[in-house]
Amino acid sequence: MGSSWKATVLLTWLLAAESVHGLPQSQPIGSVAESILEQTATEPSTAFKTQYPPSNSEARVLIPEASPIYRIALDTEGHPAEPPFPSTNVIRVLDGIADLLSPDNSSANSSLSATSVLPATAPATVASPTDVPSQGASTNLPGPSNDSIANSSLSATSVLPATAPATVASPTDVPSQGASTNLPGPSNDSIANSSLSATSVLPATAPATVASPTNVPSQGASTNLPGPSNDSIANSSLSATSVLPATAPATVASPTDVPSQGASTDLPGPPDDPDSPSDMDDQDVFEPVATNAPPANIKARHDHPVKNLHANTSKPIETNKFYAGLFLGTQTNASFTQPYSLSWSRGQGTLKSYGVGVSHLEAKVLAFGPKNDKLPGRPVEYYINPVGLQHIVLSATELDKKSVLGVEKPRAFSAHAVLKRSASSDQSITFPVVQGMGYITGIYNRLQPLIESGVFFRKVVRAGSPKSGIFKYQVALEDGTHWVLYVTPNDGNDPNLKLVSKSSIRGTHGFSGTIQIAKNPAGKSGEKFYDNSAGVYPVSGHITGSVTGDAGSYSLAWTKAGKHAHRTPLIMFALPHHVESFDDGTAARVTSIHLRSTTKGNATAVIGDSWAMVEPDLPVDMGFAPWSATSGNVHALSPQAKKAIVEVAPYELQQNISEQSNLNSMYYSGKALSKFATLVWTVSQLGGDLHAASDAFKELKTSFARFVNNQQEYPLAYDSVWKGVVSTAGYKGDLNQDFGNTAYNDHHFHYGYFIQAAAIIGSLDSSWLDQNKDWVNMLVRDAGNSVENDPHFPFSRAFDWFNGHSWAKGLFESYDGKDEESTSEDTMFAYAVKMWGRTIGDASMEARGNLMLGIMRRSLDNYFLMRNNNINQPSKFIGNKVTGILFENKVDHTTYFGNSLEFIQGIHMLPLLPNSAYTRTPQFVAEEWEAMFAPNASTPADKVKGGWKGVLFANLALVNPKASWSFFAQHHFDYSWIDGGATRTWYLAYAAALGGL
Repeated sequence: MGSSWKATVLLTWLLAAESVHGLPQSQPIGSVAESILEQTATEPSTAFKTQYPPSNSEARVLIPEASPIYRIALDTEGHPAEPPFPSTNVIRVLDGIADLLSPDNSSANSSLSATSVLPATAPATVASPTDVPSQGASTNLPGPSNDSIANSSLSATSVLPATAPATVASPTDVPSQGASTNLPGPSNDSIANSSLSATSVLPATAPATVASPTNVPSQGASTNLPGPSNDSIANSSLSATSVLPATAPATVASPTDVPSQGASTDLPGPPDDPDSPSDMDDQDVFEPVATNAPPANIKARHDHPVKNLHANTSKPIETNKFYAGLFLGTQTNASFTQPYSLSWSRGQGTLKSYGVGVSHLEAKVLAFGPKNDKLPGRPVEYYINPVGLQHIVLSATELDKKSVLGVEKPRAFSAHAVLKRSASSDQSITFPVVQGMGYITGIYNRLQPLIESGVFFRKVVRAGSPKSGIFKYQVALEDGTHWVLYVTPNDGNDPNLKLVSKSSIRGTHGFSGTIQIAKNPAGKSGEKFYDNSAGVYPVSGHITGSVTGDAGSYSLAWTKAGKHAHRTPLIMFALPHHVESFDDGTAARVTSIHLRSTTKGNATAVIGDSWAMVEPDLPVDMGFAPWSATSGNVHALSPQAKKAIVEVAPYELQQNISEQSNLNSMYYSGKALSKFATLVWTVSQLGGDLHAASDAFKELKTSFARFVNNQQEYPLAYDSVWKGVVSTAGYKGDLNQDFGNTAYNDHHFHYGYFIQAAAIIGSLDSSWLDQNKDWVNMLVRDAGNSVENDPHFPFSRAFDWFNGHSWAKGLFESYDGKDEESTSEDTMFAYAVKMWGRTIGDASMEARGNLMLGIMRRSLDNYFLMRNNNINQPSKFIGNKVTGILFENKVDHTTYFGNSLEFIQGIHMLPLLPNSAYTRTPQFVAEEWEAMFAPNASTPADKVKGGWKGVLFANLALVNPKASWSFFAQHHFDYSWIDGGATRTWYLAYAAALGGL
């Protein structure tokens, strides 16, 4: 009854009034009345007025002067066009196996589907490490003869059985000059013309015995071990789902029979319970790692190439966060709080304003790239949001070219942008820039408000007061969008905002107080929610989290300020992965207000000062062994698989660890150390061969010590300007060196590999930890610190706890904001943190790594690894399956180092580690393989060249481990298919474990 009376009074007043302020006589009174009846002011007022720009009616529908700008070109600053693994001289890497290389190319002209793999024979006998291949020797290891796979036709998922390799002579039976070691395989007709139904399975054959690694054939002896004879597979026909079981690998001579020359046996055996996680009972995930200074040999430098001119703090500065555009370079690039973005206008654009522009972009203004006709569904190559659209600008009449912008209180979830009339003036507007904030808030100090729009105002309706001391305006723009504006003067007086032109609203001189603006897509119901929270705003964000058992939880909470703050709840926007994981209490506070984010689907407004999220099924049991959700850690390989792994390992254990890791790049060096640490662990723990791994383990520790002692080509330095540990490579004038490490690019990638390697070394030799723990902890603190009060490093430099993943871009100005190119290396960092925490007994660190993995599993599924049912990325883009490079403002299906499909997809695969099966879901992997790398796809995996081929087939183990095993177990294996950060040994173990082979 009361609301009806209010509406009647308002309508009567409107109809009786001679005019409405600024209303042309041609405007229908009814439309104004309707808009006012929809407003939700809590009290009637005689101040309800609609203002239109003081011009004729035609001017109100002019096309806005401010045109959107689409910056399509890929900004490569800080990203040299280098692949994620260094070029490797395979001949040098395979030092000592020249005598085993086949003189012919026995697999030439073979036609294999992407997942169909011919019978793999056991690897050839390994030569002594002292045997150096001759100049130009092939890296192919012998396998089936040329005709054995000729004209074979295999379907996408069919896999032929890996036949047993032939028996090789014992160590004492060395063939004479020219003697052949070929032993017969199955007869010519044994498989010829066979026709297998979709579910038929052939029995596995028995393995043969393979000589020990010390057996070296005499000069000229052939080491070809035959697969099926020429006609044995010819014209065979296998259905799409028929799978022939891989036969057991060859029997390998006992490692204790013939130890290599000088081999040490002091490598520790497996611990009692190598994958035992720490007990988690409400374990705080944000306990400090350490707060001491970096090791003394990490010298401080005070001359960072990127000067800090605008971030006003003596504390460690967040280099990789969403608001870096406020203090880098021109200071005019956007800060993406989601769903809004803010940027300092600085006299640019058609408005020539010096205020802070606010933008929110609808899907209709997106620009899309060309379609890729080679992929199913013809997805577009990129989509991009425009820049330069200034929907609302919060400014002041006094601001001009002398105005300056500084950044105060830069923290993980927030910063304050302080826009001063001049450097020496105390007249200012302070903008708390907080992730997810519901309003953009300007805190004015003695300035005349100037509120502008590059889209143009259609009308401004003064809409009463939702609360005592707060004045409300409804704003309609020419693009058809509706906004609400709240003014809270410190003195309580009427702000008397006037619409003076189609682009400008002015207030009174000397105004002090707050002005808040928010976009309202939800009509009357949405406006009620905004009214309810008007006057308050967040000033900073904080996070807490814990793990109990295999369940993690974390909470985001905000410190707030403003009118009636003690009794007024905040309104904040949540991203899709937040909403999915809300606990019941938080889910009950979700509203009907939805605004599109720039690259992560719709954001949803939530009432309250904090959110609680839950992540179940954390991989707390995951250790160093291959892991799957169904089997957990897999240590118990079959005897045959274990022996085959030990047989292959000598090829890679004899590589020069020092040479491969002593590089001018922290990234490449870390990858090499991680590779060899994983290799040593695989051979000693899964293969059970302590002898074979012992020498490599010693060399691994020696190579790691080079970095702990800071004796690498470009030593690390402690940067006292931004506060972090950086490579000194970029101090020589080129910040692109080492992928921009000096400017804080990719630290979680670079240092994650070192941390993962250290976790393995320390687990195998606990005495090693005493002299190395502080150095490794330093890397953890730099890339992923756990506390805000560490005086030496900022909190969580890379991982963004709001967005649910890391940002790789550091101190490089970018109009598209921060970006992430490799989700798999991001998850590798979390895994490395988890395992290092377990190794050193830091339960909080271990729990934090587990929680990060849980959050990333959800966020990657929502935003990066796009299943067919993805709803957060544009439908015309999801056919790319991975985002490529996801920026804050655009998504581009490419890489910084090339556009080949295996590059784009593969950079989201490597490194294949135990965590891969957790964050890359089987459904996604299967969809991606079918769309991209199946035999009938645009880029069949078996046609891919170089190390990417190995990456693709290792990834295949997540859904078809038998096919993956068969690929890596095949005879005549070409080691150029293994990238510089991986080993064939690990890939074999990985596939065998996941497939139960």
